[in-house]
Amino acid sequence: MALSPSVPLDDREATRLPVAALLALALTGFVTILTEALPAGLLPPISAGLGISEALAGQLVTLYAIGSLVAAIPLIALTRGMRRRPLLLAALGGFVVANTVTAFSSHYGLTLLARFVAGMSAGLLWALLAGYAARMVAPQQQGRAIAIAMVGAPLALSLGVPGGTLLGNLLGWRTCFLLMSLLAVLLMLWVRLKVADFPGQAAGQRLSLGRVFGLPGVRPVLFVVLVFVLAHNILYTYIAPFLAAAGMAERTDLVLLVFGLASLLGIWLIGVLIDQHLRGLTLACVALFGLAALVLGVARGSAPLIYAAMAAWGLSYGGAPTLFQTALAKAAGGAADVAQSMLVTAWNIAIAGGGILGGVLLERMGIVVFSPALVLLLLATLLAVVAARRHGFPVR
Repeated sequence: MALSPSVPLDDREATRLPVAALLALALTGFVTILTEALPAGLLPPISAGLGISEALAGQLVTLYAIGSLVAAIPLIALTRGMRRRPLLLAALGGFVVANTVTAFSSHYGLTLLARFVAGMSAGLLWALLAGYAARMVAPQQQGRAIAIAMVGAPLALSLGVPGGTLLGNLLGWRTCFLLMSLLAVLLMLWVRLKVADFPGQAAGQRLSLGRVFGLPGVRPVLFVVLVFVLAHNILYTYIAPFLAAAGMAERTDLVLLVFGLASLLGIWLIGVLIDQHLRGLTLACVALFGLAALVLGVARGSAPLIYAAMAAWGLSYGGAPTLFQTALAKAAGGAADVAQSMLVTAWNIAIAGGGILGGVLLERMGIVVFSPALVLLLLATLLAVVAARRHGFPVR
């Protein structure tokens, strides 16, 4: 069941995307990811400023992730009746408060609390964005709209985090978080002026969490998200030791740049083709990632093959979030926000699981086992997509 637009659209209006509103959603994703990842690039000055070790400073990232993980489903379930734009503004306001407290706090516990609040805001925002973008357009344009709304996340990782790290080292990490608060305030104004408001769900229309989870297509998509992202994070989390084993430790930054640029290309390709080829593109992305994992396993010592495999991996991963969120939005219909909150939870579990499982594999069996482990996970993912031909990733 596809989401229906909340306002009637004639044929001419249906071909016109609300680009300004979708870019506001994209910038929301940019702020969310940048707020999450910025401490990772500024651990030394943060630890010095708070008088703690770098290991404790690293927990600023951990608390943010925990906030997202535990808050996404409960917050969406509690706010289904609220109008969407005030809810979006409230979540952005959470970033203003959390980043401002982080900028001025000299107490480690208070800073951790602020990061937890920021993570809660992030969990709510990620659950809102895809469904919000889908409601702005006609059903045949939902994939492209979601692709535009999601472009902020990879841009934050490829450009925002390096830029924020440089700015934080030049101006100080506290100034950097203040600038993040200012950016969130300006974004709130943009959302208020350019993003349409939509009603929440009436009490009689709200499905329970169990019924949403049981909707045809929802579980297959969530399974694909969990396993695909788990495979990605096993390798991405430990890419430095993986490259070191291949004799390319000094080229880690260049390898990640290749991955990032290929991801941006993948986002663009998915955005152009997704509304006509959702199933085919998903199959291609999973298969391409599997091929890249296989090549990385046999090409150690061959820099050209490793660069090619990293580009293929980036190309496959860049558009994957858009594919998964679009598939889930179409499967869940009017319950898209609740389903997206489940996706946020599955995604964060996979991130944490990738770090844990990858660490166990690295310690017990070594880096050589990463490639076959990824290939097995991606084979299971591919089979799940193939099986979901009626619901989840349906044949057109």
